[in-house]
Amino acid sequence: MNADLSVIRLIAEASFIVQLVIALLLGASVFSWSIIFRKHSLLGRARRGADEFESGFWSGGDLAVLFRKIDAQGGATGMESIFEMGFREFARLKSQGEVAADQLLEGARRAMRVAQLKEIDRLEHSLATLATVGSTSPYVGLFGTVWGIMNSFSALGNVQQATLAMVAPGIAEALIATAIGLFAAIPAVIAYNRYADKVSRLELRYDAFIEEFSTILQRHATRSGRGEA
Repeated sequence: MNADLSVIRLIAEASFIVQLVIALLLGASVFSWSIIFRKHSLLGRARRGADEFESGFWSGGDLAVLFRKIDAQGGATGMESIFEMGFREFARLKSQGEVAADQLLEGARRAMRVAQLKEIDRLEHSLATLATVGSTSPYVGLFGTVWGIMNSFSALGNVQQATLAMVAPGIAEALIATAIGLFAAIPAVIAYNRYADKVSRLELRYDAFIEEFSTILQRHATRSGRGEA
């Protein structure tokens, strides 16, 4: 590229509005990348946590021992928090004495659903920001482009003979805004779609666990109702 049309030079010589648009888009890009890296780490931990918990849960150990271990550690998240809340509510209702089996189960399921909703909300946090950056950045960049082109053609009104060399820098600086808008939008859109899919898959795993654990609790509740436990 000609040195006279280098990107840095064009941005430095652009109008204030175009520079402001470019600064906003670069800021949005940096912010979205910070979210992308955080979400990559968070969702990775959530998936590994679910794998590890399910491995321990289905190993055949005592669920009361597993509950005490999780409770002692504190700060449970993911599938551990769903199990912890469900088991805690089941044990609380069971300790009250004469509680019907269906009430024991329903109470535990409600507690698990609440824990699941909180977990999904935690995993989805900031995904909306990625969607916003992805959907609005091209239009913000287009605004900067239109503004820059308007300025370039407005300047031609003061000359008698227009040449391509006169308008090329202004059009080039205007197009940079669109390019940066796409630079900000494309990673945000890709990350949003990818992470939204990962959250949906984790939610399905949580749903399946709630149903499986509910079946186990139902057996315990039925035996308790018959005085066998």
